[in-house]
Amino acid sequence: MSETIKVLCYKSKKLSNGEHPLMVCVCKDGKRKYQSLGISVKAEWWDFKANLPKGKCPNRERIILLINEKINEIQKAALDKRIAGKDFTAATLIESTSSKDSSHKTVGEYYLTYIQNLKKEKRIRYAGMLEVSYNSFIKFNRHLDIPFSDIDVAWLKKYELWMKGQNLSVSTISTRIRHLRAVFNLAITEHSIKNDCYPFHTYKVSKLNRQTPKRAITKKDVMKIMRYQGKSDMECLAINVFVFSYLNAGINFIDIAKLKHSNIVESHLIYNREKTKKLINVPLQTKALEIIAKYQSDKSPYLFPILSPFHQTEVQVANRLHKVLAKVNKHLKEIGERLNLPIPLTTYVARHSYATVLKRAGVSTSIISESLGHSSERVTQIYLDSFDNEQINSAMKYLL
Repeated sequence: MSETIKVLCYKSKKLSNGEHPLMVCVCKDGKRKYQSLGISVKAEWWDFKANLPKGKCPNRERIILLINEKINEIQKAALDKRIAGKDFTAATLIESTSSKDSSHKTVGEYYLTYIQNLKKEKRIRYAGMLEVSYNSFIKFNRHLDIPFSDIDVAWLKKYELWMKGQNLSVSTISTRIRHLRAVFNLAITEHSIKNDCYPFHTYKVSKLNRQTPKRAITKKDVMKIMRYQGKSDMECLAINVFVFSYLNAGINFIDIAKLKHSNIVESHLIYNREKTKKLINVPLQTKALEIIAKYQSDKSPYLFPILSPFHQTEVQVANRLHKVLAKVNKHLKEIGERLNLPIPLTTYVARHSYATVLKRAGVSTSIISESLGHSSERVTQIYLDSFDNEQINSAMKYLL
């Protein structure tokens, strides 16, 4: 019995972008086998009688081309098996062509797969950031049902200009393009695209980072923040989070929120960074210990009143961190304006200020680099891990 091969819009499955995947359906001997074509469309763009995209469907020509290529590929595989006198089923026919399927995956398909994998790894916050970036690219290009080769240097520059036209910061543009670069890296790792298809050899995301505004303040300005008397519990928390970060190797907000009493060992703060999983060990100065003492409570295992035993699921934790960080940064900005600081104050300013103050005091760049975060953050953490506590203790004295 001859086989039938067609491509269907799989309406029973809806992706997070509101589209439905296109599935190859092979039917032989009364049995069916389905396989994703690697692209998706919205239901209103699909002609379910003709099993083809409608005339106004975005990227219609390329979708039809991929459909025809896949059908021809399976037909050829079936013919080859007949010529060789081999029996086959719908399933084995699909399997014989599946090794080539990844090359048909679009940027959008890879992007959504990456986001789903992050959620499975419980990296909820980072997955959320990728979703924001994904929606930005969709808004710019209308869709991402395009091959990786369509995204070249010219495309990236157009996106960069489009983002600047919306008055978005260089930091935001850099972050979103780095997310896209991560999707490219995933495709290369899985051998779905060739290295010569990689636009980031020429388009350097680092050039955007060099345009990032100054994010550090002087030791004198840090002291102004330390002396500032908060007028509410949230304002006091904002100040204490900033000061604690500054005094403890620029620890970021998420890591501060997740600190527990078990992270204090012999007057040292020891924890694994949420982002890099690196083990950090820094001495707790008197001021840092005073801040911890203010929030000590038998009702919560956390050092700061940001998370509580109530926040158990990854989603609850992510929502709580997002909400409190927004409030903390709002208060810090207002405090910075009252103190006439040269730049908008955020928790991230504490990270950069920590590094800058030590650098200006003559501390070796082998112990602490000028920037904590961005491209040099991993190098900084490696250096911090490689020196003994005595060297770190000696360097920390320059902070106050």
